[in-house]
Amino acid sequence: MAGQIEKIKQTLLEPEQIVRSRIDPEVELFYRYYDNTPVSEKYLCVVLKTLIDRRFIITAYFTDTVKEGQVLWEKR
Repeated sequence: MAGQIEKIKQTLLEPEQIVRSRIDPEVELFYRYYDNTPVSEKYLCVVLKTLIDRRFIITAYFTDTVKEGQVLWEKR
């Protein structure tokens, strides 16, 4: 994910979809599709966890698909 900070920021500020993790209800996955990434066309997934009143980025990765889970928000 070297050099992808701007895409990570944009995904958090302007996600296309936010999904709650099926495994951990305190984890939310923020998705945004990008035509141009280091690994071709992909979604960027930024994974956040809420602990008490703070949110932490756990990881970020490029993926072909959006994971299943409760859709919390979707861009229309």
